Amino acid sequence: MLASLQATRSLSEITNMRIVLLGAPGSGKGTQATLLKNRLNVPHISTGEILRAAVAAGTPLGIHAKAVMATGALVSDDIVLGMLEERFRQDDVQRGFILDGYPRNLAQARALDQLLTRLALPIDKALQLDVGEQMLLARLAGRATAEGRADDSPQAVAHRLHVYQEQTAPVIDYYQRSGALVRVPGEGSVDQILERIIAALG
Repeated sequence: MLASLQATRSLSEITNMRIVLLGAPGSGKGTQATLLKNRLNVPHISTGEILRAAVAAGTPLGIHAKAVMATGALVSDDIVLGMLEERFRQDDVQRGFILDGYPRNLAQARALDQLLTRLALPIDKALQLDVGEQMLLARLAGRATAEGRADDSPQAVAHRLHVYQEQTAPVIDYYQRSGALVRVPGEGSVDQILERIIAALG
């Protein structure tokens, strides 16, 4: 009974919270973002999904992004930030959100802060899922086997983890300095990790 009351209290305390979800490839960000979305009844904002939706809808930014991707180049930060601004201006975001997949480097983190400050939607918490390297490698290897994903080959995994450590890990320090960072152990069952997140955010 006490645990149930504590869980309810924790959920009420994180209503309307704006969360950035951080973690290395294989840390379980996508899985936990989906679960948190359902538990907190807030939108899960994925930059990959926003990009695909804008391209499919043929919005001005989507058309621009499609042309860039057709050349094999990466979509610029300005385009992604513009798409995020369009998403953040929608009504459902006013009650909170979970942002997954962005920012990936310090420049993006600073640009995101500037955008959200301008929109009066500052980040409340940056949630970092901490998972050991061996567990990350095991999870990604299992995903590659199950799904046949080329981006989870051993060589690709090693490269992605290197890029993460070089570019994305400093974002953790950025949010640590701002006082927004919350670290949660990301190993264990999916449900165990979710309960740790709820407790940490509450």
